[in-house]
Amino acid sequence: MSIYLNKDSKVIVQGITGGEGTKHTALMLKAGTDVVGGVNARKAGTTVSHIDQNGNPVELPVFGSVAEAIEKTGANVSVAFVPPAFTKDAMIEAIDAEIPLLVVITEGVPVGDSAEAWAYAIEKGNKTRIIGPNCPGIITPGEALAGITPANITGKGPIGLVSKSGTLTYQMMFELRDLGFSTAIGIGGDPVIGTTHIDALAAFEADPETQAIVMIGEIGGDAEERAADFIKANVTKPVVGYVAGFTAPEGKTMGHAGAIVSGSAGTAQAKKEALEAAGVKVGKTPSETAALMREVIAALVTV
Repeated sequence: MSIYLNKDSKVIVQGITGGEGTKHTALMLKAGTDVVGGVNARKAGTTVSHIDQNGNPVELPVFGSVAEAIEKTGANVSVAFVPPAFTKDAMIEAIDAEIPLLVVITEGVPVGDSAEAWAYAIEKGNKTRIIGPNCPGIITPGEALAGITPANITGKGPIGLVSKSGTLTYQMMFELRDLGFSTAIGIGGDPVIGTTHIDALAAFEADPETQAIVMIGEIGGDAEERAADFIKANVTKPVVGYVAGFTAPEGKTMGHAGAIVSGSAGTAQAKKEALEAAGVKVGKTPSETAALMREVIAALVTV
């Protein structure tokens, strides 16, 4: 089992002919993902050449629209590598086509555009789950990758991971690589994102193969506090947490657009306290967090 993405997922790439789209299509194929085509209206009807997981050449068709790609290939996941100025249009096109999962990698998408696309998805009946923007995407190790997460860090295992930070996603996967992950999802750190910590926590709670969950947050906003409330009320599996930004100065935007602290709201300490009050073990560093997860898994094994 996994959440949102598995070996049967059929993936298309919006922006498949661009530099980032080309590079990461190759890496997704190498990871075993069933990439079935791409979208670029200006290059519709052409193909792009790649190599699959087994070293065999593949020609991927380029379609004029997401709707056409779905019709011709049965795609149910789109990964968008589209410049920020065109990302909103790409998202709306995917939402109109009712693709079940849309992973938006692009960094620097205007917050107003993200908000508009997210509201549009709700208006259309929430038929498209959006991950991102400004995120590394989602990986179910050994099965499929939709995004830019390095696929060779870890294998399958009992841990579910949800993180605001891309690089901390990779670090946590590396720290716990011997244990492995059911699914690792980077939700992005922008002020407006699609899938939230709470969405992922609910999905991991429902996934029988996920035995424990790592949740990585960061300063700014109240997403982690809301996640703590959700965990307290709805999550029975052990959760280990980490909050980036303990040394961040007040009032500074740190890295992600959403990581800004005002007063005591949004501080790492406030988030840590909220999570601990919900029964989450919170590490002060990624390595300490990984060690806490090892203790959790060891305890589950001995039960």
